[in-house]
Amino acid sequence: MATPKLTPLQELEARRTASASDKPKRVISEEEKATRRDRVAKAKDALARSVGAKGEHVTAARAALKTYLQRLNEPKQPDDAQFETLIEAPFKAPPKKRTNDRY
Repeated sequence: MATPKLTPLQELEARRTASASDKPKRVISEEEKATRRDRVAKAKDALARSVGAKGEHVTAARAALKTYLQRLNEPKQPDDAQFETLIEAPFKAPPKKRTNDRY
């Protein structure tokens, strides 16, 4: 007997479901959930407060905060020090670069 030929869409769906069932489910502890909730609240607060801030550094810092919020479910997350720097970035101007232009 000939096996029925799958359409490309059916083939993709079969591959997706097969690979999804192979992965072990990641268990998130209550402590980690609380930490995430706290970080999300802080990141959203920093975004809200930085709306009126001015400077070239603000747009990049806000984009970094938005990217952090988009990638919450990824396994690699910043540590506490990096997170604090991320939250403070829209409000702190980067140090000025020194030049040796003495004419």
